[in-house]
Amino acid sequence: MLRVLLLFLLLLAGIVLGPLLAGHQGYVLIQTDNWDIETSVTGLVIILLIALVFILALEWLLRRLFKTGTRTRGWFKSRKRSLARKQTQVALMKLAEGDYRQVEKLMSSHADHAEQPVVNYLLAAEAAQQRGDEIRANQHLERAAELAGSDRLPVEITRIRIQLARNEDHAARNGIDKLLEVAPRHPEVLRLAEQAYVRTGAWSSLLDILPALGKYQLVDDSQLEALQKQAWLGLMNQSMADNGSEGLKQWWHNQRRRTRQDMTLQVAVAEHLIACNDHHAAQEMVLDGLKRHYDERLILLIPQLKDGNPKKLEKALRQQIKQYGATPLLWSTLGQLLMQQGDWQQASEAFNEALKQRPDAYDYAWLADAFDRLHKPDEAAQMRRDGLLLTLKNNP
Repeated sequence: MLRVLLLFLLLLAGIVLGPLLAGHQGYVLIQTDNWDIETSVTGLVIILLIALVFILALEWLLRRLFKTGTRTRGWFKSRKRSLARKQTQVALMKLAEGDYRQVEKLMSSHADHAEQPVVNYLLAAEAAQQRGDEIRANQHLERAAELAGSDRLPVEITRIRIQLARNEDHAARNGIDKLLEVAPRHPEVLRLAEQAYVRTGAWSSLLDILPALGKYQLVDDSQLEALQKQAWLGLMNQSMADNGSEGLKQWWHNQRRRTRQDMTLQVAVAEHLIACNDHHAAQEMVLDGLKRHYDERLILLIPQLKDGNPKKLEKALRQQIKQYGATPLLWSTLGQLLMQQGDWQQASEAFNEALKQRPDAYDYAWLADAFDRLHKPDEAAQMRRDGLLLTLKNNP
């Protein structure tokens, strides 16, 4: 830079001093309507250089003035950003304290100058919803949507969360369906989907997301099993509500073979058929299940069946006793079935077998009824005393 300046000065000196030393400065005439300007070439060069210096000085002055305005604006913006940062920090502390009024106020004030203005507005919306101000919550949501641009996922998640808080379940369900198309593996989307589907009875949709809920460990195994059972029961109830037992049977027939082999679902379908007073279909379901597996839940349903053909059930129970052993439940259930047939002697023997293995107040009562029918009042009275003592012992 210094070399350029020196060269410039030497050039200037050559232009000015050269003609003076040579004695030939030249002649320049500038003529207008009213003025005639006469000067030498050297004088013209000096005038041009002075004009250039003046222009550069003016440019420097104007640049300084405009730069000062920019700095002033920058100072104000920096101050607002700093204030927004401090307010956001205080708002987070208030959020931990549960002071939602202050959270909304601090998050929304100067939110446009915050580092993440969308986040500020979303937190302000949730804080407004927490204190029941739906109008302010909607305003903050709309502002967040304007600032979010194409990245609308956080805004829509917050919107659905607020809708669920307002019990606008079907609106939340509609939003969830759209979000699952965009982000089917997003943890918060899946959590909200679970809530929306349970509330709206969208059991098929709930079953569709259960594998993802389990895969990403959003629910534990017991919760997953409970949700699955709830979904299946919901589908059964819908089928019953639409077409009664025929609708339920048709729905069950349309399920995959693996689903129909699920013992929990078999028990549930049998219970629903009993509730529909379709005891024949329920009995077939119970007997079919017992052929494949021993399950106490199916055994417990047998006394509720009133198909008019108890011999099949008696045969199945005796086969279960032969195959899986003489358990108290099997003997007690057989005794109840024999009582329904009026076979009091065999019923009393079955209840005795059950009581030999474990005392049970219900078996004592049923055995007492059987002894009454067999005209054995003393034995019946003894069974009632034993049952009463057992009840008092278990419930002091």
